[in-house]
Amino acid sequence: QVQLVESGGGLVQAGGSLRLSCAVSGSIFEIDSMGWWRQAPGTQRELVATITSDGPRMYLESVKGRFTISRDNVKNTVYLQMNSLKPEDSAVYYCRVSYVYGMDYWGKGTLVTVSS
Repeated sequence: QVQLVESGGGLVQAGGSLRLSCAVSGSIFEIDSMGWWRQAPGTQRELVATITSDGPRMYLESVKGRFTISRDNVKNTVYLQMNSLKPEDSAVYYCRVSYVYGMDYWGKGTLVTVSS
């Protein structure tokens, strides 16, 4: 059984930083990509950043230059370093892991609140 546990959310002032972590347990083989999504109240969930098994990254345009996604294959953990945070970055952030055979798994989410 695959489980994802996110941590690192919280309250921060605009301009501050947070680092989110997502630890994957259970089946760790055949992971195709790992990523972070977010959902603010009243909006649809949107993709923030992804990183594939061989390294290429993709970012939401509005976070480019401020957020960095990385992964530690030994610890089976994906990170999202968020710098220069803005109030519009406030949302529940979800980790997602996609497997090569087509299955996706989600974490329960961690709340990020950026005050102005």
